[in-house]
Amino acid sequence: MTERVLPDVTGLTVGILGGTGDQGRGLARRFALAGHEVLIGSRSAERAAEAAASLELGEGAAEVTGADNATVAARADVVIVAVPWDGHRATLEALREPLAGKIVIDCVNPLGFDKHGAYALPVEEGSAAEQAAAVLPGSRVVAAFHHVSAVILLDPEIDAVELDVLVLGDDREATDTVQALAGRIPGMRGVYGGRLRNAHQVEALTANLISINRRYKAHAGFRVTDV
Repeated sequence: MTERVLPDVTGLTVGILGGTGDQGRGLARRFALAGHEVLIGSRSAERAAEAAASLELGEGAAEVTGADNATVAARADVVIVAVPWDGHRATLEALREPLAGKIVIDCVNPLGFDKHGAYALPVEEGSAAEQAAAVLPGSRVVAAFHHVSAVILLDPEIDAVELDVLVLGDDREATDTVQALAGRIPGMRGVYGGRLRNAHQVEALTANLISINRRYKAHAGFRVTDV
């Protein structure tokens, strides 16, 4: 079978909504090291600027700056949603207009925690990604980057992030772009994982991964075999 040729995503500006958390800052750091200008977003522009300034970036990294979420949504070419689940819907509803026409990558995992550990929460639309698609009918929503350890992303001693990123969506051009973006990070590979309706089990699988990491004191990821 002929392998599908992914697009050249060099030069795309990556915005990260809710980018002041560890996951957002970690992705920002890795994309900047890969040569992408990165915009970190937050409800507070000051907090976003502080998060951008806190990153350990090596020589040759692209610029990382901070701004409020609305500014990031308007300026970025591709936008990653990394906000807490409880603020997911409200954040996206407020940004519907600046996100119109753009690829929006949702990496939010709707999880609860109790004394037994992490567990998946029910979502009316089926998944966080499907909720994003419902709230943002004018955007091209893709689900990806759910299972990437923030600890590894932020560790300056780790050069390659050795894992596969499952990419799900209904727009083939958009999923190709996100696969290509994942491949810009050394060691990482984007693997198409199906339609957006299958995002629930990918988000929920994060609870299993958290259990693995707690039991084995690890920062495990996933690899897809025979692909």
